[in-house]
Amino acid sequence: MSAATQDRDSAKLKLAAGAIGIVFGDIGTSPLYAFRETFRGAHQMPIDDLHILGVVSLIFWSMVLVVALQYVTILMRADNNGQGGSLALVALLSRSVGKTNYGWLIVLLGVFATALFYGDSMITPAISVLSAVEGLTVVDHRLDKFVIPIALVLLVGLFVLQKSGTAKVGAMFAPVMIFYFVTIAILGGIQIFGSPEILWALNPWYAVQFFITDKWFAFLALGSVVLAVTGAEALYSDMGHFGRGPMKLSWFGFVMPCLLINYFGQGALILSLPPAAAEEAIMNPFFFLADEAYRLPLVILATCATFIASQAVISGAFSITHQAIQLGFVPRLSIRHTSDEHSGQIYIPFVNWALMVAVIILVLTFQNSSNLASAYGIAVTGAVTIDTLLMAVLFIGVWKWPKWIAIPIVMVFLIVDGAYFAANLTKVPDGGWFPLLVGAIAFTLLTTWAKGRGLMRARMTEMGLPLDIFAKSARSSTARVPGTAIFMNSGSSGTPSALLHNIKHNKVLHERIVVLTVDIADVPYVDPSKRCEIMELGDGFFRVILHYGFMEETDVPKALASREMCGGPFDMMNTSFFLSRQTLLSADKPGMAIWRERLFAWMMRNAATPMEFFQLPTNRVVELGSQVEI
Repeated sequence: MSAATQDRDSAKLKLAAGAIGIVFGDIGTSPLYAFRETFRGAHQMPIDDLHILGVVSLIFWSMVLVVALQYVTILMRADNNGQGGSLALVALLSRSVGKTNYGWLIVLLGVFATALFYGDSMITPAISVLSAVEGLTVVDHRLDKFVIPIALVLLVGLFVLQKSGTAKVGAMFAPVMIFYFVTIAILGGIQIFGSPEILWALNPWYAVQFFITDKWFAFLALGSVVLAVTGAEALYSDMGHFGRGPMKLSWFGFVMPCLLINYFGQGALILSLPPAAAEEAIMNPFFFLADEAYRLPLVILATCATFIASQAVISGAFSITHQAIQLGFVPRLSIRHTSDEHSGQIYIPFVNWALMVAVIILVLTFQNSSNLASAYGIAVTGAVTIDTLLMAVLFIGVWKWPKWIAIPIVMVFLIVDGAYFAANLTKVPDGGWFPLLVGAIAFTLLTTWAKGRGLMRARMTEMGLPLDIFAKSARSSTARVPGTAIFMNSGSSGTPSALLHNIKHNKVLHERIVVLTVDIADVPYVDPSKRCEIMELGDGFFRVILHYGFMEETDVPKALASREMCGGPFDMMNTSFFLSRQTLLSADKPGMAIWRERLFAWMMRNAATPMEFFQLPTNRVVELGSQVEI
């Protein structure tokens, strides 16, 4: 084996180990509550061989079909320059089918999947940490009254830590999660060795028999079984951090076997116990896998694992918000970079504190992880079902598969995912309304901002004067002063209103006038050599377009300082940035409903300033106001 091959294999193993620590925490902590909730959730089931084997068989085949086949094997091949997730998939599809009659529907589906993710990112920390801390009641039932206070302290601490970044804590994630997965596999393996008859659940007939016997009751059980695959969408979303190869290696070579051994072990434990003991153990079978002396250490280890899983979900919320901002679905928000080495490590204060408040309310309202489980499944199954629909467009519109191959494959996944989603809809009155409410609010905000932003740009384009005409008329009629003036412009054509107002009020022009547009492409990253597009209009006028991917930070001074252009270098001390601040007015024929216009205006007022978002020097910025009707 060559040295180059060894280096590649070593790098792949390191990435695979890192993925175990960052990506698989959500799905890795599902054994704490998934098997339990199937028997002791909203629809309780008898504890007998038929139901135990049927549930374990359903968990096994769900993991194989949804996670291993649909996401890891198929959807991970649908990368947008290495990036995954619903928004990245929509951007990929839009390049191929975005201009068709149903292109708008693809965008709406992707936006709704993103909206559901916010509901998921609120529930995951709450249910994960609560389910781990509830293990204390297995150690000593008198500790029950301390569960909620301890969980709240841990959760608040988790959100407070976000502002300092996760680079140092992240270095500890992989060893802890590897130890956690090895531990739960050993605990499950011991039980399987004692009751090997649980391995009959590998046969899908036991899942089918469960449905034949219980019918409607078995369908309702799907709403809890699906908790075993929560986190599947996160595997796809986080693909860009580690790459497809290392993540597949982690999943098939380590995480999936450990999870399945633990689920089979929980089933084997309940199978081996007499009825009275089984009734007690089913209340928290994950912790009953360990002997009494080891349960407290297992509670501590599980709490650490849920802390890491929650951290990954919160980081995912930051990442997807950043993507949504760049793609024009969310207003500009204050974004802080917490690492000098890794551009993807960001902190968004508004998202962080909003999630914290929501998580605290969830814990205080639902009180325990079983109640929260009713709310958990809808967000996950809704996003998975949407990804399946987008997968159909991917097969036919992008990969150009024959319909006789694509349609049957999609139908299989749609039946499975749709069944899970339908089963979870029955839990709407018991808490499932929460992620749907969060999703509806987020969807309204995302689409209102995108629609309002489009209307405002169209209106400003109508009102705008072509820049070349303005430059010709201003050359001889206005006094010139030393220095450079950069006028930020949202569109790639027309004259910015700030430039017109500057002429009107100050009656001067700088020696060098640059009209600057930041263009966000529908790819994650743009080649630095293609960052700048420059058009010289003569007599000191230039139009510059800076191209960024939706995963990149928009540092305008850094881009300008990286090269000499527009007649010379940019000295920030002799450069002034002029920004337009629009005040919205309702037109005689509004472009959208009045309440949405007011919502859009409120979002504009509370958005981060372009100065902060584009990282402009604070002492070199001038804002000029204007009014726009939409």
